[in-house]
Amino acid sequence: MKETERVKVWSKEMGCQAAIRFQTSACSEVRVNVIYSLMVLIGFFFIIIQVLNPLRALDTSKWLWACNHESPLSESFLHERIDTSSIDISKGELRLFKPHGLATHLYIEMGAYRGGPREFSIVGLVAKSIESFHEPPYSCEWVSDNRSVQGNASKILPDWNYGKLYTVVVITCAFPQDVIEGGELVLSVSYGDKYRQPERITVLTELPGEYNATMFNTPYPYDYVYCGSSVYGDVSPQRMREWLAYHAYFLGEKSHFILHDAGGFHPDVYKVLDPWIKKGRVSVQNIQQQEIYDAYYHNQFLVVNDCLFRSRFLANWTFFFDIDEYLHVPSTTTLAEVLNEDPEVTQITFEQIPISNELCVGDNTTSNDLARKWTMEKLVYRRVLKRGVRYDRKYVVQARHAAATGVHMSMNMKKGKNIYPNGNKIRYYHYHDTINRRHELCNTFVSPTNKTNVQRHRRHYHRLDETVASTTDLVKAYERQTIGTLPFIL
Repeated sequence: MKETERVKVWSKEMGCQAAIRFQTSACSEVRVNVIYSLMVLIGFFFIIIQVLNPLRALDTSKWLWACNHESPLSESFLHERIDTSSIDISKGELRLFKPHGLATHLYIEMGAYRGGPREFSIVGLVAKSIESFHEPPYSCEWVSDNRSVQGNASKILPDWNYGKLYTVVVITCAFPQDVIEGGELVLSVSYGDKYRQPERITVLTELPGEYNATMFNTPYPYDYVYCGSSVYGDVSPQRMREWLAYHAYFLGEKSHFILHDAGGFHPDVYKVLDPWIKKGRVSVQNIQQQEIYDAYYHNQFLVVNDCLFRSRFLANWTFFFDIDEYLHVPSTTTLAEVLNEDPEVTQITFEQIPISNELCVGDNTTSNDLARKWTMEKLVYRRVLKRGVRYDRKYVVQARHAAATGVHMSMNMKKGKNIYPNGNKIRYYHYHDTINRRHELCNTFVSPTNKTNVQRHRRHYHRLDETVASTTDLVKAYERQTIGTLPFIL
């Protein structure tokens, strides 16, 4: 009865494990001795060759290729697919450069959205070093069961080079014909060199029949959509509550708020958000993972661009401003009148009114009652603006006409006019550095008899402005009628 045994022996010269099969029988010892003798003779033969012609008689690279079909360089490339065929390793002493760890990825995918029957927008991050020095090309393709259509890919880098390890890239994929059957949108991202093949990434999948042409047509589900930036830090639930109630009232029933939680929405914040979420007025995107990929300011540019395309066919207008900023239009007009005054306008920016976050009127209110006053109710001093100083603006845009966007405005409008009206049409009050302060804000008080005078505080002049404060009772009543009574959690 024969027994077969396979043993792997490490071959130093060949650089791999070679399998040797031994067949043993009743004369197994004799056969094994013969085999060992042959191996010893072969070993002496190679030693003699090496002595007579060292380093040349044996091309170890060929042995390695024969063994595992890989280049000797392959062990230095972690999990990368590297083409080293252009590197000559036949001369000189071969040195390996071995990478350890991973500093950046080539591409970080966030979202992909349809812009029409033959256009898509893709939002993501690309390694800044590769984008800056290699300028890698992008390509896109629509793949379905019965065909593949190549599209034209164009890129926009909307973050003004603010990115750190990563920079935001918006890819627009335009196809020469409608791609409306089920299929996949495949983005190819190149490394920009000859050693690596482009990465093929399926960024969007549509099932057969999922395409809906009516989504691009008016009327849209909402009049207005709010796109928030990344919210981080220890957010005050009460400040969040006040801001949301005010703007739910200001923007009206046909508005929706898309908020982005970058770690700022702790359980107490959800106590004031949940009633609005259940009403369908608010949705929260959990983006806490983005902190791993270091771009600019909690990936603010990435988030606003993703929200731009998410809201493109949800509403006629999309607002971009922060949760410590309050919009206002004069009582002599309405928000709809301001936005729709000129049908050619597709973007409007707002003038900023900075509000002191410490200066308050020192009336007879007790400290406990003062603490329970809403922010807009007690912070009533606006900074006197200096001539020639440009203060940051925020904006509203018809998202379907923007190819990409920024934090303060879109620089990539495809259609329409931009206008920059002064504050007598629309403006925003900026309660800077209040949303993360979970304590009483007022620490400098003005005498009630002197409150209308110009006040100097922290090297700035301030003037009384109770515009937003005058709406407090209306906003509180609206909140009670809409979602009931909420807890006061500072």
